[in-house]
Amino acid sequence: MTDPYDRKLPGLMISAPASGTGKTTVMLGLLRALAEDGLVVQPFKSGPDYIDPAFHRAASGRASFNFDTWAMDPALLDAVSAQGTGADIAVAEGSMGLFDGVATRGQTGFGSSAETALRMGWPVILVIDVSGQAQSAAATALGFARYNPDLPFAGVILNRVASPRHERLARLGMEAAGIEVLGALPRRGDLSLPERHLGLIQAVEHPDLETAIAGYATFLRAHVDLERIKTLAQGHALGQGALPKPPAQRIALAQDAAFSFTYPHLLEGWRAAGAEILPFSPLADEAPDAAADLVWLPGGYPELHAGRLAAAAQFRAGLQHHAQSRPVHGECGGYMALGQALIDKDGVRHQMAGLLGLVTSYETRRFHLGYRRAVLRAGLPGFAAGHALRGHEFHYSTILEQPDAPLADVFDADGGPVTETGSIRGHASGTFFHLITAETS
Repeated sequence: MTDPYDRKLPGLMISAPASGTGKTTVMLGLLRALAEDGLVVQPFKSGPDYIDPAFHRAASGRASFNFDTWAMDPALLDAVSAQGTGADIAVAEGSMGLFDGVATRGQTGFGSSAETALRMGWPVILVIDVSGQAQSAAATALGFARYNPDLPFAGVILNRVASPRHERLARLGMEAAGIEVLGALPRRGDLSLPERHLGLIQAVEHPDLETAIAGYATFLRAHVDLERIKTLAQGHALGQGALPKPPAQRIALAQDAAFSFTYPHLLEGWRAAGAEILPFSPLADEAPDAAADLVWLPGGYPELHAGRLAAAAQFRAGLQHHAQSRPVHGECGGYMALGQALIDKDGVRHQMAGLLGLVTSYETRRFHLGYRRAVLRAGLPGFAAGHALRGHEFHYSTILEQPDAPLADVFDADGGPVTETGSIRGHASGTFFHLITAETS
């Protein structure tokens, strides 16, 4: 009998020397072009990015999942890879630069895209912004190709090429270095995606995402060797693992433009285990389902919708009624919405749900970014006190008041204490980090 997990998922890692090189538009164009050619394409994101997977789904037609070699143990990485079952090819988008990670190992590694590519056996396609250089770009590519000899390296896509002469010079340098050029993309100002303070805008907010993605695919098809790229996909045999179990049977999940950031592998694990996800929209002034065992408010952009949330009387009343007897939990933006007030960038104070005493402000922005390890002081649905959770924090809000009991002792990736401990009051709780997984040992 054939073992269903004795299989390979051929794939490629789209990475770059640094952020801002254009790898996301290359990723979206490649996903769509491969799908147009009749392939079933499974997208992934390497690292803790919350926003890119929704763009991947729009481009490929399949849900995109995060790999995280810092937070996830081998069994969870295997379970995430299994989400590609049935696909012809996987395409993963890296975070930051190819080898960028943290200083201290997590459950598996340092969290770099190179670690993901190595574990999966996926060759790297490096997107290089050749603006302001020509043959010198080959030195960058050669360094990345040789930095870790065990890492399979497929070649490069040259981006933001200024002219045919510029392309010819850059190709000469790559040829001299023995680096295969898989494509050369002319400079075009309309290929950038709209951004704001947390990176890209959300996919649902793009004014014409389908037209943009179709344009990226047409552009890539004209300037990269798509058939050659297909032949370069490789992969190791996949193992067997299990996705996280649900924290409750019936979960009322806030889902709209203000609350949208939940890691896809969590939702897939909850559904696979039989949990019922009951979506509702706070922005539409919807109360959570009265039959829910747990209300979960994900992260997102409540600061952009603070006035509407403050006016959503049915939403707030539904939360308050639920919290009298059953748990309500918020992550990052959801945590702020459970607080007493949110002060927007203009200094206007907006009333929030008041289940916690938290008061946050965007008037004076402060950047918070990084992996988090939290040891719970109090239990949460699905997790007992003392349990260690792993997650990621990314926001610009400042805490003005946090009078409630700390939820956890929280540490960064290197073990340093973090002041954003989360808080708990009665059945309401919240954290500034987005949960990735719980530690298994």
